[in-house]
Amino acid sequence: MRHSHRLANLPPYPFARWAEHVAHAQRKLDVIRLDVGNPDAAPPDEVIETLCRSARHPDHHGYPGYRGIPALRHAIARYYERRFGVTLDPESEVVPLIGSKEGLVNLALAYLDPGDVALVPDPGYAPYQRGAILAGAELHTFPLLPERDFLPDLDAIPARVLDQAVLIWLNYPNNPTGATADLDFFARAVDFARRHELLLCHDAPYADVTYDGYRAPSVLQVPGASEVAIEFNSLSKMANMAGWRVGMAVGSAPVVQALARVKSNVDSGIFHPLQEAAVEALSADPAWITERNAIYRERLEILVDGLRQIGIEASCPRATLYLWAPIPAPSGGASAWTSERFAQMLLDETGIAVAPGSFFGDAGQGFIRVSATAPTHRIEEARRRLQTFERPTPQTAI
Repeated sequence: MRHSHRLANLPPYPFARWAEHVAHAQRKLDVIRLDVGNPDAAPPDEVIETLCRSARHPDHHGYPGYRGIPALRHAIARYYERRFGVTLDPESEVVPLIGSKEGLVNLALAYLDPGDVALVPDPGYAPYQRGAILAGAELHTFPLLPERDFLPDLDAIPARVLDQAVLIWLNYPNNPTGATADLDFFARAVDFARRHELLLCHDAPYADVTYDGYRAPSVLQVPGASEVAIEFNSLSKMANMAGWRVGMAVGSAPVVQALARVKSNVDSGIFHPLQEAAVEALSADPAWITERNAIYRERLEILVDGLRQIGIEASCPRATLYLWAPIPAPSGGASAWTSERFAQMLLDETGIAVAPGSFFGDAGQGFIRVSATAPTHRIEEARRRLQTFERPTPQTAI
């Protein structure tokens, strides 16, 4: 049987392919996984206790409803009020998601048709592109470059592209670069979206993974942003709940309702006990988040030191779980390796798995992303292993 054109045009998910390389290495080596942003610790105890308590209710195991329980929608709205000073209507401006990733793709299905254009950052999270491809739309990528602190030059997007563009994706704090954006940038982005009649889609799952007193803003803090913008968020990184699959989309009421309409046709909602646990997580003690972030910050500093020992200059970001680092040139004065080739050599020789920057787009070529989501003693072990890594010459590496 032939596949649909939709599937034929859909590239394999790069991390699924990379996982096969890692699995192969694990047959021979003790692999330290620094390639995925997968929190290694548990959520707060009260979140787990809430899940267990709710799961014991016999009436909490049926279909949970398409829009989420009212308590969860109200908890999301309270979180946005407390954290960002943003007022949301829980009935019309909030929709819970089975992890934010499904919402990113389903939004594309709600708004993009063949011939439409989605504006996507490069480097960027793959589902921004994949959703557009599944919808049959076209892609136009805009680069995030070091010389601009990985912020886009929106005015450089060609007018002919903007004439066909329907939506634009932004993501700050940024995966993979760790870059941050201030409210002045978001104000310019909101104005840009309004002038060009674009839906501004902001992905903000790292807003609570921050360091040194930095507080990441929401795009919805910009006056009038809810007229043109929707924001995605998640408990995956906020509360160490990546496997629980609980996220949210908030903002423009018509956009939230359109997304909810797609979802009601493709899923049946989040397991009820997970929703009650999410309510608890959204009111987590800020001290817990601060302590958790301090652990990530310590790990990032260890990794910065380890990478410098092999000629890779990196610095700790103000937010996210990641170091975004340029790969060094091979010894012998040859031209630079590809990101994937360098990551493969590092994996084969040291058992350290990092993410090739090219997995995030063409502009990620020449970089690697290193995650701080392994236990601290494993991060220390990675630093020790990096001391033994010798960059091979082109001749010996092939």
